[in-house]
Amino acid sequence: MSKPSLRDLEHHDAFVDRHIGPNDTEIAQMLRAIGHDSLDALTDAIVPGTIAPTGTLQLDDSLTEVEALARIRDIAGRNRVFRSFIGQGYYGTHTPNVILRNILENPAWYTAYTPYQAEISQGRMEALINFQQMCADLTAMDIANASLLDEATAAAEAMTLAKRAARSKSNTFLVAGDTHPQTLEVLQTRATPLGLQVEIARSTDEFHARLAAGDYFGVLVQYPASSGWVADWEKDAEAIHAHDALFVVATDLLALTLLKAPGEMGADIVIGNTQRFGVPFGFGGPHAAFMACRDAFKRSMPGRLIGVSVDAEGRHAYRLTLQTREQHIRREKATSNICTAQVLLAVMASMYAVYHGPEGLTRIARRVSRLAAILAAGLRQLGHAPMHDTAFDTLCFGADERTAGILQRAEANGVNLRVRGDGSLCVSLDETTTRADIELLWRIFAGDNATLPLIDELDASAPSLVPAVLERRSAFLTHPVFNTHHSEHEMLRYLRSLADKDLAMDRTMIPLGSCTMKLNATAEMIPITWPEFSQIHPLAPAGQAQGYRELIDSLEAMLVDITGYDAVSFQPNSGAQGEYAGLLAIRAYHASRGQSHRNICLIPESAHGTNPASAQMCGMKVVVTKCDANGNVDVGDIRAQAEKHSANLAAIMMTYPSTHGVFEEDVVEICEIIHQHGGQVYTDGANLNALVGLAKPGKWGSDVSHLNLHKTFCIPHGGGGPGVGPCAVKAHLAPFLPRGHKDAQGKVGMVSAAAHGSASILPISWMYIAMMGKAGLRKATQVALLNANYISRRLAPHYRTLYTGRNGLVAHECILDLRPLEKATGITAEDVAKRLIDYGFHAPTLSFPVAGTLMVEPTESESLHELDRFVDAMIQIREEIRAIEDGRLDREDNPLKNAPHTAAAVAGSEWSHAYPREQAVFPLDSLRQQKYWPPVARVDNVHGDKNVFCACIPVEEFKDEPAEA
Repeated sequence: MSKPSLRDLEHHDAFVDRHIGPNDTEIAQMLRAIGHDSLDALTDAIVPGTIAPTGTLQLDDSLTEVEALARIRDIAGRNRVFRSFIGQGYYGTHTPNVILRNILENPAWYTAYTPYQAEISQGRMEALINFQQMCADLTAMDIANASLLDEATAAAEAMTLAKRAARSKSNTFLVAGDTHPQTLEVLQTRATPLGLQVEIARSTDEFHARLAAGDYFGVLVQYPASSGWVADWEKDAEAIHAHDALFVVATDLLALTLLKAPGEMGADIVIGNTQRFGVPFGFGGPHAAFMACRDAFKRSMPGRLIGVSVDAEGRHAYRLTLQTREQHIRREKATSNICTAQVLLAVMASMYAVYHGPEGLTRIARRVSRLAAILAAGLRQLGHAPMHDTAFDTLCFGADERTAGILQRAEANGVNLRVRGDGSLCVSLDETTTRADIELLWRIFAGDNATLPLIDELDASAPSLVPAVLERRSAFLTHPVFNTHHSEHEMLRYLRSLADKDLAMDRTMIPLGSCTMKLNATAEMIPITWPEFSQIHPLAPAGQAQGYRELIDSLEAMLVDITGYDAVSFQPNSGAQGEYAGLLAIRAYHASRGQSHRNICLIPESAHGTNPASAQMCGMKVVVTKCDANGNVDVGDIRAQAEKHSANLAAIMMTYPSTHGVFEEDVVEICEIIHQHGGQVYTDGANLNALVGLAKPGKWGSDVSHLNLHKTFCIPHGGGGPGVGPCAVKAHLAPFLPRGHKDAQGKVGMVSAAAHGSASILPISWMYIAMMGKAGLRKATQVALLNANYISRRLAPHYRTLYTGRNGLVAHECILDLRPLEKATGITAEDVAKRLIDYGFHAPTLSFPVAGTLMVEPTESESLHELDRFVDAMIQIREEIRAIEDGRLDREDNPLKNAPHTAAAVAGSEWSHAYPREQAVFPLDSLRQQKYWPPVARVDNVHGDKNVFCACIPVEEFKDEPAEA
């Protein structure tokens, strides 16, 4: 046996071998099973020759975990963490360590998927319904959703909801000028393509004059205002309603523990951010926004909504309600293009409220408010009077000859203050503010030689800045969940109990087609909690964020190489936002060339539902193109539609590889057709995991893509968010990226609140690419193709793969057709999905893109053992279906129709089914070693949609038969 070389020994430290599930021996075995000699041979058989030459990567070689962590630690060290009193919607907060360790750093929470499958998502849905209850209680509104992306985009969603719901026919949305600047900009970005007018009233007098005029469909105010003052808006709400318009309030949940709630002032829609409930600055995100509204609007409220239904055993159970798949159903008529939101951060915020409870939150708020009053009183003594007499946490001071000196002393002391556009200074306090901070701020304003006031003396004399008329008198967070888990031990057990109810990737493969649930490696996750990344305010001066600048530029260069585009903006904080940004860039590009009339967007009928929804949000008219019998886009129809709409063609949106899981042969020809007729090619990046290292869309003719970092590049799905959807473009579109990118020329405004979106989780993707290197990334893609084809081939005798491409092969996912089985036995794809829960698996993608099918995507990070375990489960389920076919199992009373089976059901004294309990819960012997027990039986979707109840259930009701909501 030859002696291994040093390089051979070093190879075994490679992260690539940890990320990719099958080892080389298993890869060879799998290749033999599908009839190919090597990964390269398999790749050549799958990927069309017209695009294959574009795939070569120029990236660096892979780093080990130790090397990558050292490299990114050096990058992080270039950031400077100042004490930030900037505010403007972002505030310092203490993340309780029990939440930090057991949610943010816990794969049971961060590797979960969006809770479409209710039975295996009860834990995170309980956390989300706590979030909804928290937001509804504090705002005094009827109902709240399960989070939105950020406060600015939530305001934009509120604007469009108001337009749909208001009786006024006006196209004007009136906004009080003292609103956070990032909110104003996103509102204007969103309004323009829709033909709406955002009118900003810069002064109180101007606001009331415009209010009286009445030409608006909605009005938004910031409460407390961006510069800190608070006012009672009740009379204004009456005036707004008198003009058939809706009243929208952007607010701060911590302030609402002390202040009169917007719902008590007549608000129709309330939005805001929950960042200060235990979620760090993160240079802008991810943070969970919220929307609460009157009950009348619940069926058109954007985003996810958790509701309560009943299961097959008559018990309460949580489920996604109403908008479960709105984009797929309504497509270009969808009320929003939001597909997921910020679940992981919403869970953190809700648990912050659970941990502190109403008394704890009020105590934090009172302390912040008291410190603000003491700071204001002290500064008055020192000759600096605040501009406003009311405040919760923010004080504003007019600009004068002393301002420059104040800013110089602030920088010298490692402090950030907010400088507004008119030169005035704002100081925002928060949970992390200390007595020493107050004294430091006094010294910064008055100079080092000033005699400082005494805090305790001012505490005894300084009046509250919250007017008595605005003091909150209504109760909130009265449900037991917010009044029970205040010790760390109780909180720890509560979090564990919720995690135990769910299936995430720490327990099992989640084989979801189109969603790419792959390994989120621990080394990738470690940097996100470092203070140098997590504690940087998004509006900190550029000199304090040099590490972020290097990280962002480096990651952009990596993605430029991988995709073949020329520039990438990280501002979009979801895939849907990335689509929107890309289409805005196309729209602005046409306008710059005097072709604003180009508004036709071709979209194949197979496309993901967010595509047409995004197109209509950009003011485009969707023209649907056909697919052929093999699921491929119909090139002839695309050509015909491009010719028909040639004068007005703006773009085509297509997914590649296709939504049906194959590499279509004609993608280069399609690009040429669209370009010949003056259009741009948008390639949806949802399936990029099948392309990295093999082909580059920017090199085969595509002009723009969004890239799902939460799919291909390992940012965890977090139970339905955070996502990151960077917009990648060719050079001619780079000037039209959202404002904030270095190439942008301001033609497109901000699409989210922060310049670089959810910046604090970008280290995850940087780490992944750095540790994989160019060879590792190519191999990962090849193994993703291999794993999908292995499953398809092994299941071929039992389930038909609906669509295949070249040489009878699929891309990175395969669609299993269950429609013939339903016709023969009555067993549906949903029955199989629910039965897989009994086998310990999350279901594949159900009935998308074809009803009655399951779309399976194993990804490269699943081992051969896990693939075989899934295949064995699917084969055994096919045997159960066969038993129905030949009469050994009843068509109605069988393990599939009754799945999933709970421990309570099989342990009960009665068992009325025609099959044994053992078959119900241990259909394979391997399940005796590791069994997942679903907490609820099959959930009744129809009941939940007919009886919409979206709040915490009173504890005693869990013991009784569920009542109609």
